[in-house]
Amino acid sequence: MKRKTIYAVLFLAVSATSLQSCFVAKKYERPEVEISDQYRNISTNDSSTLAQMPWEELFTDSKLKSLIQNALQNNLDLQMAIERVNAAEAYYKQGKLGFLPSLNLSANGGHYETSDRGLSGKGTHYDNFQLNGSISWEADIWGKIRSNKRAAQASYLQNEASRRAVESKLVANMASSYYRLVALDAQLEVAKRTVTNRKESLETMKSLKDAGNVTEDAVKQTEAQLYSTQILQIDLEENIALLENTISLLLGQKVGTIDRSKLNEQKIDIQVQTGFPVQLLRNRPDVIVAEYGLRNAFEMTNVARSNFYPSISINATAGFESTDFDKWFDSGALFSNFVGNLTQPLFNKRKIRTQYEVAKAKQAEAKYNFKKSLLNAGKEVSDALYTYKNEKVRFAIRKKEVKALKDAVSYSEELLNNGYNNTTYIEVLTARSNALSSEINLIDSQYKQLNSIVNLYMALGGGWSLKK
Repeated sequence: MKRKTIYAVLFLAVSATSLQSCFVAKKYERPEVEISDQYRNISTNDSSTLAQMPWEELFTDSKLKSLIQNALQNNLDLQMAIERVNAAEAYYKQGKLGFLPSLNLSANGGHYETSDRGLSGKGTHYDNFQLNGSISWEADIWGKIRSNKRAAQASYLQNEASRRAVESKLVANMASSYYRLVALDAQLEVAKRTVTNRKESLETMKSLKDAGNVTEDAVKQTEAQLYSTQILQIDLEENIALLENTISLLLGQKVGTIDRSKLNEQKIDIQVQTGFPVQLLRNRPDVIVAEYGLRNAFEMTNVARSNFYPSISINATAGFESTDFDKWFDSGALFSNFVGNLTQPLFNKRKIRTQYEVAKAKQAEAKYNFKKSLLNAGKEVSDALYTYKNEKVRFAIRKKEVKALKDAVSYSEELLNNGYNNTTYIEVLTARSNALSSEINLIDSQYKQLNSIVNLYMALGGGWSLKK
């Protein structure tokens, strides 16, 4: 009987192995997506891309480099992303061992007494000692185990790509915040200098009033203009403090002063290289995240499909059992059993079909998300290119505007000081206000020019490394 049972179980195992070649889970293939040959605002025949440049080479300011390095070591969002990768890696390691059987070993012993009013009619007592090992194995006929393994792998790689996305965004946010901070410093210097000049202008206006060259209205207008500049100074100082707090958070440290250089020391001297849009598939971490999400959903659909079919498993148990401790390991205490199982789901309240339909819907959603992420990546590169080109032109024009308005201030003040009519002070006030706004805008344009390169770098997929 034992031999017949073993033959029957072996037959089930061989049948399961042979069926694997007939029923194989579907293999993942990247869906067809429409990708342009060129970016909208540029044409190229070179695959070189700015994304290939390490951030240490792109940014030349040593203080900015130090801040980025500290952020990559201490930023809490990045640390959490790394732990998610570690968790996904653990699941992947587990999935790789799904083909192996499960083996358990247990031992127990005890003294037992039955009730006097039990089925036996009288109370009894006895000892029992048991040591056994059990093994179970399920045949992967329909590829469920393989699909689970690939799904775990896709999940692990998706989390790794998410880490890269966090790293890329962190580098870009730190660089952008740093450039904004030094730009605010430059604007604050302008505001302070203007406050000093307008205090002097107020004294001059008071002297001109005493000499009868201007009215009291001119004095009050100049005084109001001084106050508005002082308010601007306060606003800039507040923005600087708030931005320092934001950078401190990126660094994963308590808020405090951020060491930085000057705006006029900032320079990014690069040749803009974009490569081809198809390269976003391997350079953009968020696109990679979306595709691995699709692969995971695809494999989970395979798993859900396999649940419709029967499963074959083998279970075996062997060990020693005795009511006498001294004879626990005698040959007569040896026992064993060997069982083969064939299970076909018939009716389970539509649970399996529901799981399959949900898996298919999630797969379709993941496919749309992948296509959307790729379209969004192309849009962001196009936007960044357009902004980069325009900021260069805008900055050159603003420099001319600042020069013209400064000249206008000099001419107006000269006319006023030489005793021209009482309406001339309005022209002076207007020229001063326009000159201040233009100088502030010039600095802002300089920041936007630097920031446009940061945005282009990130849009092309730069700022991350393969290392954890």
